[in-house]
Amino acid sequence: MKKLVFLLLVGLMMASVAEAQYVQKTDLPTIYIETFDGYGITSKDVYKYCRLHYVDEAGLVTSYDSVSIRGRGNSTWNMAKKPYKIKFLNKEKFLGKGYAKAKKWTLLANAGDKTMMRNAVTFAMGEFTSLKFNPAYKFVDMVLNNSYIGTYQISDQIDVRAHRVDITEQNYPLGTDDNITGGYLLEVDGFRDGNYFITSNYSAPVRIHYPEEEEIVERQTIFIKNQVDAFERALLGTSFTDSLKGYRAYVDTLSLIDWYLCTEVSANIDGFYSTYFYKDQNNSRFYWGPLWDYDIAYNNDYRVSREQGLSSSVNSLMVDIAYSGSREWVRRMWDDPWFQKRVYHRFKELLDAGLVSYMHQKVDSMQNLLSQSQQLNYQRWGINTRMYHETVLYSSYEQYVTDLKDFITEHCAFLEQAFYNKKPLEPTPPFVPGDYYYHIVNVKTSKAMEVSGTAVVQFTDNKTRESEDWIIKPVGDYFQIVNRSNELALNDPTMGSVGPEVNVGTHLNVATPDESDSRQLWNLLPQGTDGYYNLENVYSQHVANLEGGRSDDNTAILSYTSDSRNGSSTNRLWRIVANQPLPDTVLGIEAPEPDEYALAYDSQRQWLHFGSASPEALSFPVSVTALNGTRVATFTASEGCSMSGLPNGIYVVTWKTGRNVRSVKFRK
Repeated sequence: MKKLVFLLLVGLMMASVAEAQYVQKTDLPTIYIETFDGYGITSKDVYKYCRLHYVDEAGLVTSYDSVSIRGRGNSTWNMAKKPYKIKFLNKEKFLGKGYAKAKKWTLLANAGDKTMMRNAVTFAMGEFTSLKFNPAYKFVDMVLNNSYIGTYQISDQIDVRAHRVDITEQNYPLGTDDNITGGYLLEVDGFRDGNYFITSNYSAPVRIHYPEEEEIVERQTIFIKNQVDAFERALLGTSFTDSLKGYRAYVDTLSLIDWYLCTEVSANIDGFYSTYFYKDQNNSRFYWGPLWDYDIAYNNDYRVSREQGLSSSVNSLMVDIAYSGSREWVRRMWDDPWFQKRVYHRFKELLDAGLVSYMHQKVDSMQNLLSQSQQLNYQRWGINTRMYHETVLYSSYEQYVTDLKDFITEHCAFLEQAFYNKKPLEPTPPFVPGDYYYHIVNVKTSKAMEVSGTAVVQFTDNKTRESEDWIIKPVGDYFQIVNRSNELALNDPTMGSVGPEVNVGTHLNVATPDESDSRQLWNLLPQGTDGYYNLENVYSQHVANLEGGRSDDNTAILSYTSDSRNGSSTNRLWRIVANQPLPDTVLGIEAPEPDEYALAYDSQRQWLHFGSASPEALSFPVSVTALNGTRVATFTASEGCSMSGLPNGIYVVTWKTGRNVRSVKFRK
C-alpha cells in the first residue's frame, strides 16, 4: 500500500513538473510543439508526428498527443520564419465555441508582414461586408522543440464544413444517382497546385479543393468545369451586360462586389492570382470568397515599384497592376455599366457605414493585443530585417502600424474618386428619406452640420456624435430636419424682407419643431451628378451656406443667396449620408395597406418580394439594410430580391409610397 501511494505521489510530482514547463511566454496563449523525433519540420508535403500543448490566456494547459505537423505555403515556405499546418488525430474545437470542429488548422507565420496583422485585418474586413465565410484569427506565441520561434496566427484550413465554407458536402463514395450540382470549393490558383483544370475561354487555372483530389470522380470534374466555362462564355459574349443572359446569371453579385472591393481596399497584388469561390448544391450561381493570403497587401511588396514603376500602390487599382488569374474576368466586368455603378455605390455604402474607422479600430486593437508578443518576436527575427518583399523597413513596430493605418486612409480616399471616375454619370436623384439618422456633410470641407447650443455650425464628421445626427421627415412637399441630440428643428430666423438674394447672411439655428412654420421647412434640391444637394428654406428662399467657406470646426452655417451658383459653389452643396437606423420609438410608421400590396419572404427560395392585385403599382424603390445600418440590397418592388448571399439575421426593409415611408423588420 505504501509503495502504491509512493508511486502515485511520484506520478503527481512528475505531472506537475511537466505542467510547470508549459507557461505563457507573453500575455498571449502559447503553443508548444514537440516532434517525436526531436528534429524540425523540413517538408511541406510529409507530416511528422508531434505532441502539442496549448496554454491559454489563463495559463491552463491542454495537451494533445499524436498530432501531425508539416510545412505549408508557397513562397512563404522559403522564408526563415516558416508557416505550418497541423492535423489532429480527431476533429477538435481548437478555437472553441463558434469556430470549426476540424482536424486541420494552419499556423500562419506572417513573416513578410512586420505588423503581423494584415491577414487578420482583412478577415475582419470580410466580416464587415456581406462575405459569409471569413477565416479565424487567433494570435499565439509558438515554441518548437523547446525553441521559441515567434508570434503566429492560428487560422482555418480553407475547406468545406460548418464554420468554414459551410456548403453541402457530396456523398463519398459517390452513388450513380447522387446529386453532383454541389458543393464545390474552387480557387483560381496561379501556382497551379493540386487538382486543377484550365478554363476554355480565359485559360484560367482553377483548382478544385472540394471534393478532395482523393475522392472526386471524373463526372464531378466535368460538371464543375462546364459550369465555370458557361460563366466565362456569358462573360465573353455579346450579351454579357444582360442580367439574365450575361455573367450575372452565373454569379452571386453581392459577394462578387464585396470580394472585389476587399481586394481593392487591401491593395492585394495577389488578390486575382489566388481567388476562392464556391458553388452550393441546386444553386446555379458562384459565390466569392473566402478572403485568403493578404500578408503582402496594403503596399507591402516592393515589386509594385520595381515592375510597375510606382513608388506606392496607394493610388492604384489592383485591376490595373495586380498579377493575373481572375483579373481578366474582372477587367471584362468593368466594361459593364451595371458593374461600374454597383462598385461605386457599394463602396460608398461601406464608407458611410464606417469602413475606414472600423479597420483602424481593428488595427489598434490588434496592436494592443500584440504589444508584448511582437517584442519577443522581433528579438528573435529583427524588426528591420527584410524577410520577403517589404516595401519599407522601420526601427519600431509602431511605425509599421502607423504606415498601415495611413495607407488604409489614403487608399480608400483614392478608391472613392477612382470608382466615381469609372462609373457612368448619373443625375443626383430626388432625396427619399429612409429610417435613419442622417449626417449632412459639406462638400468643400467634408465636415458635418451639427448644433452647438441653438446655433448650427460645422464640425469634424464623427459617426458617434448625436449632435450631428438629423431626422429628415416629409411634411407635405417639403422636409423638416430635426436634430437627434436636442430634438429641435433646423430653422432659418431671417427677419425683414425675404427673397433668393435679399437680406442674406443670417446664422441658421434650431427651434421647437412646428410643421406649420415655413422657417422650418426645406427643399432638398438635387444638384449635378455627384449626389449633392442644396438645402433651400421655404420661408426665406435662401440656401444653407458655409460662412466664408472656412474649414474650421464651429464655423457657422448661413442663410445665403440662392442663384445660378447653387450647383457649383461647394459652400452650398451637401451630401446627405445615412448613419444609423432609427429606433422603432422614433419611426411612428403605419402598417402597410393590406388591400393594396403585401411584403413577403419565401424562405425556401430566399426571395424577398411584394404581391399586389395591381402589379403595375409596384413601381417604388426598396432598400434592405442590416441592423448596423449597412445597405445590403436595393430593388424595385415589382422585381423582388434574392437574399441568398446574405448571412442569417434581422434586416430592415424600407420603401416610400407617396408621402409615406414604410419600414418592416424580418428575420432571414
